[in-house]
Amino acid sequence: MKQFKTGYATGVFDMFHVGHLRLLQRSKAYCERLIVGVSDDDLVFRLKNRRPVIPAAERMEIVANISCVDEVVPESTVNKIDAWDSLRFDVTFKGDDWQGTPKWNKLEAEFALLGVSVIYLPYTREVSTTMLRDRISQATA
Repeated sequence: MKQFKTGYATGVFDMFHVGHLRLLQRSKAYCERLIVGVSDDDLVFRLKNRRPVIPAAERMEIVANISCVDEVVPESTVNKIDAWDSLRFDVTFKGDDWQGTPKWNKLEAEFALLGVSVIYLPYTREVSTTMLRDRISQATA
């Protein structure tokens, strides 16, 4: 039996790569059921001021077909408490590059009041979607 019943991980998952896969696999190791929130195109634009390369519906389809993922939901807001209100997960996962930030310190405190654990997982530093975008831009320049 795993430590938690339901886990929640979120991300853009644009240009799906091994860093994304490792986050999902490591998340699933902690929970019986893994729900993944995939940021919709409008949320990505609001957060990053650019559209993702892969449309949200396709990113959701890709993530849904990863064996460690049990359910995929669209994520249209950064408000994780709203997500908890509808999904009732008991643990959420985030890359350790977010650990100790004011935003996640506040979220940890809010989640603690709800009985939700926050687990920070190793960020795969050798690859990111931004790095892939840069490599593609350089190769086509």
